[in-house]
Amino acid sequence: MAEAIVAGIIKKSVVDAADVCVTDISEDRLSYFKNQYGTATSSNNATAVAQADVVMLCVKPQVFPAVWPEISDALKPDALVISIMAGVPSAKIAGGKPIRVVRIMPNTPALIGECAAGIAAGKWATETDLAVAKQLMQAVGTAVVVKEEEIDAVTALSGSGPAYVFYLLEAMLAAAEKMGLEAGISRELALSTVIGAAKLMQATGENADELRRKVTSKGGTTHAAITTMEEHSVKEAIISALLAAQARSKELAQGSPM
Repeated sequence: MAEAIVAGIIKKSVVDAADVCVTDISEDRLSYFKNQYGTATSSNNATAVAQADVVMLCVKPQVFPAVWPEISDALKPDALVISIMAGVPSAKIAGGKPIRVVRIMPNTPALIGECAAGIAAGKWATETDLAVAKQLMQAVGTAVVVKEEEIDAVTALSGSGPAYVFYLLEAMLAAAEKMGLEAGISRELALSTVIGAAKLMQATGENADELRRKVTSKGGTTHAAITTMEEHSVKEAIISALLAAQARSKELAQGSPM
């Protein structure tokens, strides 16, 4: 995710490569960023953030307790901290200090510039801070501002969302195999179907249920498929799954182990 963001902001000239400093414990990764994107690099977090106006935390939540002390002590007093960590509230990052924190919940399509991200301000963050975070994330896709208490819902909906689509595609392709379609053909058709349906909903502005009804003629093939899904409570299962993801996100925010 860090690379997707770096690549996006540099490609779209949101930030000059010379003004970006990447830190990592791997010298190979640092060399890669320097050669691929022309960024500055450092293996020392404290040195890297000492002069930074914006610090982006792109680490796993379980790594946060180990790396944050050295970073927080080295922050400029007016630095903005942007976190993409799931389950780590802005208050925990600030640690009782007036640190301006903005949380972002992105998703993996950021890798191809199609991210869907939710952005939320911590207690001390300003509207300008939100605008900065939004500009950075729009370099890799779509970004919307939400309240921090809504981040868990964003995590369940879009943060984990790509996995649900992949799961649907798994099922569609497994069915295609049973129906005797060649793998390459079924993959192309399934992908085009998912992409096309999403673009149609986006272009028309119509609700999902309206679009579904338009292609579900009573007694037809689509009706047979939807009826079977309803008999198996597919919609209810999906709703329950997202609520479970939201609940787990809340548990992580409260300190539940990974």
